[in-house]
Amino acid sequence: MRIALDPYMFRHVPLLELPALAAELGFEWIELSPRDDFNPFFRHPRVDDATVQRFRKALDAAGVGVSSVLPLFRWSGPDEEERQAAVRYWKRAVRVAADLGVDSMISEFNGRPEDPARSEAQFWKSMEELLPLFEREGIDLALEPHPDDFIENGYEAIDMIRGVNHPRVKYLYCAPHTFHHGDDAPGQIAYAGDLLTHVHLADTFDHTGSSGLRYIVNPPGSPARIHQHLDIGQGEVDFDELFGALWDNGFDGTLTSCVFAWEERARESSLFMRRKIDEYLAGRP
Repeated sequence: MRIALDPYMFRHVPLLELPALAAELGFEWIELSPRDDFNPFFRHPRVDDATVQRFRKALDAAGVGVSSVLPLFRWSGPDEEERQAAVRYWKRAVRVAADLGVDSMISEFNGRPEDPARSEAQFWKSMEELLPLFEREGIDLALEPHPDDFIENGYEAIDMIRGVNHPRVKYLYCAPHTFHHGDDAPGQIAYAGDLLTHVHLADTFDHTGSSGLRYIVNPPGSPARIHQHLDIGQGEVDFDELFGALWDNGFDGTLTSCVFAWEERARESSLFMRRKIDEYLAGRP
C-alpha cells in the first residue's frame, strides 16, 4: 500500500525541494497535483525534460516516489476546440509521467453538469485518442466523479468506468466529496470492487444537513457545489465506516492525504494526517 501526500498546500515550495519535504513529513510517496511550474490547471504542462530528470534525481535522493500524477484538463468539455487542446495537453502529461517512472495518473471526468450528453460524447472521443497512449506507456488512469462535473454520483462513475471496459482505467473514491457522491462510502467501495485503486483522504461537512441549511448560499438556488478538504475529524465523514469498508474490500492501493484547507499550518496538518492514517492502518484486520 502507498501512503501519499498531495502537496498542494506546499505548491510555493520549489519543485526540487518537494521530495525532501515529503520525506520530512513522513511520506514516502507524492501525488503530484497541479502546480504552475509543472502541470497547471487546464493548461499545457510547463515542465521540460531537463527539469523532469532533475526532479527524478531529487526524488531518488530523498527516498520518495511519485505515486501518481494528477492533471486536470477540459477533455470532456462541450467545446470541441477546447477538447482537442486538452487531449494535446494530456499527451504531454503522459509523456512526463512516463519519464518519471510513474505507473498511475488520476483525473476527473471534467465535463459540464448542465450538458451531460454532450460532455459524455466528448469524453468517449477523448478516451479513444488517449487509451492507446496509456497502454503504450504502461500507465493506469484512475477517474473520480467530482462536484460540478457531468458525473457527480459515485455509482454512476463506477458504471461509466466499467463501460470503458479497459484494464488500465480505474476508480478513485474521494472522501471529502462523500456527500456529493451519494453519501454511501461502504456501498460504493463494495460496488467498485477491484476497480478501486486510489482514495483521497480529507474531511468535510455534509452540505445537505439541517434541511440544506448547513451552508447558506446567496442568491437562493445557486448551483454552486460546496465542500471542504479538512483534517480527518474536523468534518462529518465517517472514517471508521470508510476504512472498515476498505479493509472489507481488500483494498491495497494508494491512500492520499488530500487536505487543502490549512495553508497557514500545512506542516502540522500533514503530520497530523500521516498519524491518523497510520492509526487506521494499525487497526486493519
